[in-house]
Amino acid sequence: MFSFFKKVTSKSPVGSRQGPEPISLEPVLIPASQHGLSEASISSGARKVIKALREAGYAAELVGGCVRDLLLGQTPKDFDVVTDALPEEVRQVFRRARLIGRRFRLAHVRMGREVIEVSTYRASSANSGQGGEVIHGDYGRILRDNVFGTRDEDVLRRDFTANALYYDPVKNHVIDYVNGFEDIHQRRLRFIGEPAERLSEDPVRMLRAVRFKAKLGLTLGDQIEDLIRDNAFLLRHVPPARLFDEVLKMFHHGCAVSVFSALRELHLFAELFPQADRAFESIDVAPGVGLVWRALENTDRRVQVGKPVIAAFLFAALLWRAVRIQRDRYVQEGMPILPAIQRSATMVVGRENQRVAIPRRVSTVIFEIWELQDRLEARRPRTIARLLENKRFRAAYDFLVLRSQAGESDEALTQWWTRIQEVDPPEQQQMIKLLKGGGSGHKRRRARKRPSKSTTKHRE
Repeated sequence: MFSFFKKVTSKSPVGSRQGPEPISLEPVLIPASQHGLSEASISSGARKVIKALREAGYAAELVGGCVRDLLLGQTPKDFDVVTDALPEEVRQVFRRARLIGRRFRLAHVRMGREVIEVSTYRASSANSGQGGEVIHGDYGRILRDNVFGTRDEDVLRRDFTANALYYDPVKNHVIDYVNGFEDIHQRRLRFIGEPAERLSEDPVRMLRAVRFKAKLGLTLGDQIEDLIRDNAFLLRHVPPARLFDEVLKMFHHGCAVSVFSALRELHLFAELFPQADRAFESIDVAPGVGLVWRALENTDRRVQVGKPVIAAFLFAALLWRAVRIQRDRYVQEGMPILPAIQRSATMVVGRENQRVAIPRRVSTVIFEIWELQDRLEARRPRTIARLLENKRFRAAYDFLVLRSQAGESDEALTQWWTRIQEVDPPEQQQMIKLLKGGGSGHKRRRARKRPSKSTTKHRE
């Protein structure tokens, strides 16, 4: 699919700390004979959006991750369109367009079941562009970026060369300003511009670099990895709600194990999950053995076969050791186990929200998974039927299995819960009756005796 081509160069550097390569002021047009793409590889919704914008007199191409993935032989999750039409003009072209975002103003255009993201070319912050302004925060972080310009300017605002390729499906050529086509061929990830400055503008780019490294097998280079380690603290200045979305993108795309390893290696995990990182014991993260490692492997398997994954299960695994440590402290102080779990969960998740904001809809499920661990271990006969019908039972059971595999829970207990789900109702009742007989560690409550009539009379 790939072939080399002659590059037209100028004086502007790309990735100067990575062994700078000149940037082309004039775009290089890569023909179909070299890139191997076709209009048929694009979703019908994206084709319709591009066609409508062009018929309205605007420029429009595909850009970014979808072009990169197509060149790597992968199926893009979505298709992003870029245009010289302003967001309000996009809404005039499409009745079903919705303008979103403050930091980056753009349009979501619905085409059947598809939602196509349409953004306007951005210009340099030093350029007044066609409207708007760039607002910077601490450490140079961009808080708002709505300066609009041309495609020639837009390419310099993008993060990596591999994400700065434009694809024109009408003329069927790839437009390359920054040698991104060859970088994809070499499977390397390079920043556009000065890497340190690009990271300070948006620290989330460090997480994106990790995701591309793990998911696409792209190399970063030693200098970039050192730079990320030195600047990991910048994640503290990113809104926690945005980091929640980025965490899910990293861990729910079938490469969670690789992402986890890279995050820890580059000192990013400690910034995202400081409590978990401090609480981890070597067994928790031992490859193929620890609870966290097994949870991530399980997540990857489910994603790879098309099964659903939930954010609550991921966070329950990552934060479990921190909750256990706090729970054990409360229990040693005399607090009953269930209140100890509840208070520990509230404390740990509350602190975690200062770094990665976990929505209530997710934290509620996390709490239920943790609380049900005690009930699964207790196996109280009168509550088992209700537990099997609990909507969180399956997630809690899966978590118990992970704990058993990691040596944290009794394997016989896990086998019992596995079997009771497999047998028919009469056999389920028989298994519960055996627990009532006093086996399996079940503690029976001693019945309270009523005083006899004679005893009552004697007291009177």
